[in-house]
Amino acid sequence: MQAGFAAARDFILSQARLLERRLFATCFEGAPASGVVDALAGYRNEDGGFGHGLEPDKRCPASLPIDVEVAFQALATASVDDLSLVLPACDYLAGVAAAAKCDGAVPLAFPVIEKFPRAAHWTEWTYEPGLNPTAGIAGLLYQLGAEHPWRAAATSYCWDKLDSGDLPGDAHALSEVLVFLEHSPEPDRAAAAAAGVREHLAKASLFKSDPDEPGYGLSPLSLAPLATSRWRALFGDDLLDRHLDHLLATQQPDGGWPITWAPPSEAALLEWRGMVTLGALRTLVSYGRLQPPAQ
Repeated sequence: MQAGFAAARDFILSQARLLERRLFATCFEGAPASGVVDALAGYRNEDGGFGHGLEPDKRCPASLPIDVEVAFQALATASVDDLSLVLPACDYLAGVAAAAKCDGAVPLAFPVIEKFPRAAHWTEWTYEPGLNPTAGIAGLLYQLGAEHPWRAAATSYCWDKLDSGDLPGDAHALSEVLVFLEHSPEPDRAAAAAAGVREHLAKASLFKSDPDEPGYGLSPLSLAPLATSRWRALFGDDLLDRHLDHLLATQQPDGGWPITWAPPSEAALLEWRGMVTLGALRTLVSYGRLQPPAQ
C-alpha cells in the first residue's frame, strides 16, 4: 500500500505542475494551505477571474468560469479559509452572469478560446450558460463559506432548474448538480433532489457504471471521490469496490495515472496526469486502499 503511494508521490514531485505539488504537500505532508493560494495567484487576472490554462485543455490566458471553478476546487481541497481570491472571482462571475442574461447562470467558456490551442472537445457547446458549471461553482462557494450576491442568484437558478425536473442528460452536468446539493444549506431538499439525479444517472451520457468499459467517462468515484462524500450512499459498496479495484490497478509504471482523452499538448497531458494522480491518491487513501507513510 505504501509503495503505490510513494510511486505516485514521486510522479507528482517530478512531473506535476506547482499547484498540484503544493496541494499534495498540504493534503499529505502537513504543509500550510497558503502555498496553494500562492500557486493559484499566478493564474489570476486583473478582473478577479482565473485563466492561463488552469484547466489544462485550453491554453487561453483570459478569465473563464471553468478556470474559476478549478481554482475553487483547489481551495476547497486545501481547506482554505482565506477568501481573498474567492470574492473578487465572484465579482467576475457576477459580471459574466449579467452579460449572459440567464438568471445568474454562467457558461464554461467563451469564443476567445478559439484564438489559442485547445482540445477538440472545447467548442461552441461550452459557451452556453447552464448547470454546468453554475451548480458546481455555487456548491463550492457553500463549501468554502463564501457569501456573495452571485451565489444567491446562482442558487436560485439551480433550484429553479431542479424543481422543474429539467435535469441535464450528461454525467458532467449531473456531477455539478451533486456538488451543489452536497453543500446546500437545505439538506432535506437536497436529499430529495439527489434521488432524482441518481435515477437520471443510469441513462446519462458519459457515465461509466462498469469500471471495465473502455474510453472516457465519469465513474461513481467521480461523484463520491472520498469515503466521507455525502453521495457515497447513492452507489452500492460492491460497485464502489469494483471501481476502487480498477483505479488501483490502472496506476502506471511511472507512478502516475493515465487520462482517457486527447489534450492539446504534451505539457497539458502532464498537467492533467498530475491532477488525476492527486485525485486518485486522495480517493484511494480516503477509502483505505493506499496508505501514506506516517509523518
